[in-house]
Amino acid sequence: MKIGFIGIGNMGAPMSAHLSAAGHVVLGYDIAERSAVGVTMVGSYADAVSDADLVITMLPDAPDVVQVYHDTLDHAKPGALFIEGSTIDVATAKEVAAQAHSMGFEALDAPVSGGVMGAEAATLTIMVGGSDASFERARPILELMGKRVIHCGDTGAGQATKVCNNMLAGINMAGTCEAIALADRLGLDRQKLFDVVSTSSGFNWAMNVYCPAPGVGPQSPSDNDYKPGFSSELMLKDLRLSQTAARLVSAETPMGEKAEEIYAKFAEVDGQGAMDFSALLPRYSKAKDD
Repeated sequence: MKIGFIGIGNMGAPMSAHLSAAGHVVLGYDIAERSAVGVTMVGSYADAVSDADLVITMLPDAPDVVQVYHDTLDHAKPGALFIEGSTIDVATAKEVAAQAHSMGFEALDAPVSGGVMGAEAATLTIMVGGSDASFERARPILELMGKRVIHCGDTGAGQATKVCNNMLAGINMAGTCEAIALADRLGLDRQKLFDVVSTSSGFNWAMNVYCPAPGVGPQSPSDNDYKPGFSSELMLKDLRLSQTAARLVSAETPMGEKAEEIYAKFAEVDGQGAMDFSALLPRYSKAKDD
């Protein structure tokens, strides 16, 4: 299959490389001129999509997605399937899908979870919104980049699932960091805390898989000076998306609102947006000395 891949960044580079390694012809375009192993980089959106059976976009934010769809749809091959993998708001996901459908293309929203480590290992969870037929057409390609590919519903359902998931991830990480910082103050050993929490009622992904305490649990960004697998500024972006969605449907999400407030302070006021979102722990640990 010929695949156009737009957005060869921290996530897009390993994802597109997996497609190439599986034998597909991948033409990549990136405005910052980044590249990926096995991907043929081209000089324009048109070059990336003009002969592509399938087009994947992996971009920073909703305005970028809108602009790329505006610039690519006129050049795409008839019958192409567009897969929007960026994390954006539900309304924009539906808007660009409708635009693609109006021009005779198929379209899916398919945001991912798992961060850079998941992209590199092809173990992402991919949440898909769109028709059954388009999902089945895309499934073999998506399964090359992710371990779990889940059809969540009609157009927009992938993005809706992603904002719910990441709101919960942000809440869990903030709570996990608070619990470890409290344990420090109480004189507890972090490893012993992990041994208890990871096998009892406090069990959660932020503790068990992505532990924010260095040297505790499986390898995570905390063991690499909190260099981001998923940055604090990206978590803040997703928390803001979750609260926008909550307001649209009049959902009460006080914990999500508080998590947004916590990450806004950490990423923007404290200037730690480029750090991994688990770096709240050293912030809380430092607080005891302030």
